Amino acid sequence: MRTRAPWVVVGGKSPRTGPIGPYRPGRRTRTSEATPVTTGQDAPVTTPSSAPDAPEVPAWERRFRAARVSLPDWAEDAPDRCVYVGNASGVFEVYAWDRATGEQRQVTRRTEGTSHAAIDPSGEWVWWFADTDGDEFGTWVREPFAGGADPEPAVPGLEPGYPAGLELGRGGTAVVGSSADDETTVWWATPGEAPRLLYRHAEQAEAAALSRDGSLLALDHSEHGDSRRTAVRVLRTADGSTVADLWDGPERGLGAIAFAPAVGDTRLLVEHERRGRPELLLWDVASGEQVELELDLPGELSADWYPDGAALLVVHEHAGRSTLHRYDLARRSLEDLPTPPGVVTAAGARPDGTVEYSWSSSEHPPVVRSTTGDVVLAPPGDPAPPSVPSEDVWVEGPGGRIHALLSRPAGEGPYPVVVDVHGGPTWHDTDSFAAGTAAWVDHGFAVLRVNYRGSTGYGTAWRDALEASVGLTELEDVVAVRDALVEQGVLDPERVVLAGGSWGGYLTLLGLGTSPDRWALGLAAVPVADYVAAYEDEMEPLKAFDRSLFGGSPAQVPEKYERASPITYVDAVRVPVLVMAGENDPRCPIRQIENYLARLAERGVPHEVYRYDAGHGSLVVEERIRQVRAELDFVRRQLPGAPAMTT
Repeated sequence: MRTRAPWVVVGGKSPRTGPIGPYRPGRRTRTSEATPVTTGQDAPVTTPSSAPDAPEVPAWERRFRAARVSLPDWAEDAPDRCVYVGNASGVFEVYAWDRATGEQRQVTRRTEGTSHAAIDPSGEWVWWFADTDGDEFGTWVREPFAGGADPEPAVPGLEPGYPAGLELGRGGTAVVGSSADDETTVWWATPGEAPRLLYRHAEQAEAAALSRDGSLLALDHSEHGDSRRTAVRVLRTADGSTVADLWDGPERGLGAIAFAPAVGDTRLLVEHERRGRPELLLWDVASGEQVELELDLPGELSADWYPDGAALLVVHEHAGRSTLHRYDLARRSLEDLPTPPGVVTAAGARPDGTVEYSWSSSEHPPVVRSTTGDVVLAPPGDPAPPSVPSEDVWVEGPGGRIHALLSRPAGEGPYPVVVDVHGGPTWHDTDSFAAGTAAWVDHGFAVLRVNYRGSTGYGTAWRDALEASVGLTELEDVVAVRDALVEQGVLDPERVVLAGGSWGGYLTLLGLGTSPDRWALGLAAVPVADYVAAYEDEMEPLKAFDRSLFGGSPAQVPEKYERASPITYVDAVRVPVLVMAGENDPRCPIRQIENYLARLAERGVPHEVYRYDAGHGSLVVEERIRQVRAELDFVRRQLPGAPAMTT
């Protein structure tokens, strides 16, 4: 098992956020048919080439085009066999890698890319999720690790749905979670047999952990009605009966991470929030014993097992940066593992005890390294050009100290600035490499990223504070940091662009209407624009998330949705707006965006729309470049006094 911070987060705790990358089976994640694919069984790993006489490609485009790879996920019983997600073909797709031979094979070749993949314990099968046009609704398929055969339905007879967890067992068995039709179902699958229902409930749930012998399954569920703070239930896979339940009550979440990696060991590693931040405990589901692991580290903690079960690999996050540690369970001792300053987005302990991890910083592009000092997997082609480091900003705000990251261009301030608001809302900006941030810096803009109340990484009280006034709470913090840096002479108040995607796009539109004097332009990608219409059309896990966030549906608490909805304040918007929207987006659906745009048009507010044929973001590199180019061009044309820009 590997500790993951997935690049693509579907459902669960972070439903509206969208960086790109691999699916982690057992972690938080419409059409009636799967997308047609070709397997690319013998396709080499290649990098797009340019004509020799082509003009020099700017650094910002080269950062997007540079090949990237995720941390490989290896088969537990055949650790030389791995899968990873990479973009060497120009689209993020699934690859198989045999470490023993060095052979790499592109597994998927789909128009809109593939981000969810897993490998079974034997290393014989690669599983990947087939949706249509990025709409996240589909089925799991599988094919042999070595290729040579077309993909086949991984669980014949299972209806399409939104992913709600995947746990692969030995002997071809699997647990598959699916969310659709106002309910979550969890199924036990055995080769050659019809899938057997283990769990069904109207509230959201997720298959989170499978014991090594396959006899026990841990579910994260929200039967108490709060999908943002789940409880844990352990079931017998033989018949779906309950072994044990764990719930810490209202306002405190629990999440199953992994069972101990030994047959017969019934200890489950769990994340809890009993002391106001995510921490770790061991729960023996047979005896009921709970052992809270009190580690002397600030910030938030996540972990997974070392393969021998004697220690935990701990990922520690604090103030936008992370470190790795080995926690010896017998000695109750913590050892620091060598990693450079920056952010570890994924990590795993190999059978020999070494640790591999994916790392980057604002200045340095991503790399997959080992604690031995070696590069584990180098993508083909030239690396991405570096960018500038980010600096910490701390501002006293209405709800406490606010942490932000500032990236400065060359020269002296006050700078034109893009206030780039992160998605989530339960997500946070970090000191990690971001090609989009670097593009703005290249063009003479500072980039300000604020970890507002609602962000993870700063404790549960900070994360949950937005419930008092959804949307408006977050913007209070964004405005406080913006105003402080304007007062300090760092930012030019006449050239402040408010921007963001997903929840960040929502906050952008909301901010343009609630504090219109503070922004010169707005760039909103895949936003919530009309909250009531969004609720009506969005995917089922998002409806559960919204009911938890607001304390009910729009029919139950209409005043809360109205107060939080950007369309409520659209008549106050008076600066030009660029809106980007995915035609097949299940999280921020297109109809509610069209409602908002119609209101802008009625009032004659300058606005432009960029629509693309995908879902909540794109896995196609050139499409991402087109989107950034559209943003740069819009700002160049619409922002008085914009720096000289080439798009």
